[in-house]
Amino acid sequence: MANALAQETSPYLRQHAENPVEWLPWGQHALRRAREEDKPLLVSIGYSACHWCHVMERESFEDEGTAALMNERFVCVKVDREERPDVDALYMEAVQAMTGSGGWPLNVFCTPDQVPFYGGTYFPPEPRHGLPAWRQVLAAVADAWTNQHEEIRASSEEVRARLQGAAILRPSDADLDPGALDEAVARLREQYDPEWGGFGGAPKFPPASAIEFLVARGEREMALSTLRAMASGGIHDQVGGGFARYAVDRTWTVPHFEKMLYDNALLARAYVHGWQASGDDALREVAERTMDWALRELRGPEGLFYSALDADSEGVEGKFYVWTTIELIAALGPDSEAALDWFGATDEGNFEGVNVLEARGPEPDAETRERIRARLLEVRAQRVRPGLDDKRLAAWNALMINALAEAGAVLGRDDYLNSARTAATVLLRVHRDPDGRLLRASDGVSGRLNAYLEDHAFLLEALLTLYEASFEVRWFEEARALADTMIGRFADDERGGFFSTSADHETLVARRKDLEDTPIPGGNSSAALGLLRLAALTGERGYEERALGVLRLLHEVAPKHPTAFGHLLQALDWAAGPPREVALVGADVSALAAVVRSRLRPRLVLAGASGPDERVPLLAGRTPLDGDAAAYVCERFACRRPVASPSELAALLGDA
Repeated sequence: MANALAQETSPYLRQHAENPVEWLPWGQHALRRAREEDKPLLVSIGYSACHWCHVMERESFEDEGTAALMNERFVCVKVDREERPDVDALYMEAVQAMTGSGGWPLNVFCTPDQVPFYGGTYFPPEPRHGLPAWRQVLAAVADAWTNQHEEIRASSEEVRARLQGAAILRPSDADLDPGALDEAVARLREQYDPEWGGFGGAPKFPPASAIEFLVARGEREMALSTLRAMASGGIHDQVGGGFARYAVDRTWTVPHFEKMLYDNALLARAYVHGWQASGDDALREVAERTMDWALRELRGPEGLFYSALDADSEGVEGKFYVWTTIELIAALGPDSEAALDWFGATDEGNFEGVNVLEARGPEPDAETRERIRARLLEVRAQRVRPGLDDKRLAAWNALMINALAEAGAVLGRDDYLNSARTAATVLLRVHRDPDGRLLRASDGVSGRLNAYLEDHAFLLEALLTLYEASFEVRWFEEARALADTMIGRFADDERGGFFSTSADHETLVARRKDLEDTPIPGGNSSAALGLLRLAALTGERGYEERALGVLRLLHEVAPKHPTAFGHLLQALDWAAGPPREVALVGADVSALAAVVRSRLRPRLVLAGASGPDERVPLLAGRTPLDGDAAAYVCERFACRRPVASPSELAALLGDA
């Protein structure tokens, strides 16, 4: 039996193709082999930008003796958690229940029927820091399978039931309480770090969804202070733009250096909304630099976006991004003194003797700032780059389409809007099977793997945003069709909400629902918000009822744990409403649209056309006003008299 990963589309799996371990990808072949040989499955899960995944590979999976033990006693399966979030979620839940913690690499041992019975995360090659050696783990599990075989199998049904997790939740009979949203804000305030922003201590993850909720509720201080603190810290790439996945400290200084598409899409949108809420041009600049970075470094030739940049280069974490003072002086010459002060760079550094650049010192003028950044970017480009995870994921691309489309409209950046159009067009073509169903992953040319709830839900939100940004009806029609498909294939008609996998997905040990919004919005939260927006554009109560089905599952628990349910809280805020609908009709509605986009307006949908358009129900029967472009401001399709001037529209929208 040979390693079978060389032809996989996942860069993470291909990274393991030369291991002496006889890895198989997750699938029926591996499961059948485990049943036929009556061996446990060893399921090892990670992702390409995972530092400790690389460490364990070097220490154990590349070792001939260790690999021989794995091959002899187990059927070894490698899983990319980003391609297969269903498998990852199941076994992460199991390992967290077994050990009290989780993370990647995730190594779990399962019966041939996929039921986990032991697991953990990183294991060293020798006993260290209270952890057993990986070979010790392998030997102990193999011995348990041989000598406690029946006991392991007997416990399988109990484990299987536990793995259903939130899928067994039943909806609450209590009414949705708008006051619970104030409770959520209060709880965020209790966890807020007033000195450095964010919530809790180290490590700190960018709380994009919680920030969006706070801004939507009109709470500015916590949200804006966090955005500014992250922007000035080392988690933000001061040279090239974009954000690392998290900071290891509470000051946002030293990041874990991998850059993920999803973080940057969510943060770019949060910074746009922060600028709308505050008028602070520094926040707009961060949003633009983040999207410019994604377009420069993560966009494939066809227009879709790659998944991530690794933390490591030349085997060293962060080497691509850090600087000594000597390197800065050599690169910048006469600008070096200003740069050293601005970045707070010293000979001692702030990370293992080198400097992660921050922007907390005296700020040079704009021209000098751009000259410094351009020169350092030029010098850095000569270094060995971090590894690129070049798979394209439907869900993560949808997040970036959403960000680019909204930024394009709000900031007047046609290049962003055009990039969103291109990515959406390619995604809807490439990420389809012959029957038109959405696919999870691609190489930019051909798609594979069934799409999940999050792929459908994130794309629903993105297509609605793209419609509102462009007024091109094709995006509305695609969004509506996708929503109907999502309901048909993922909805739980008994308890409400949506399953993470479709009804025609392969059978796993349990069918689950993803609910929490960490590190990205949960599929249910996104589905709820997308369906509420679609209901406002169509007037169809059925979409709203499906969204409320999600909220009834979670409206009591979410306000008590706001950092875990930031996107769901946005949906609850929308449902608490009232939402408003704005329909613009006329040959040129740009001046009216600019009024709507001039401020952050949560709980509002926007439609536009040259005249009445039955394809978008909000536009049906809407006509220009005496030949002039007209704006209709409505609540649940009950509209005020149309107005033609931007000032009248601003007054209707409550602008001072």
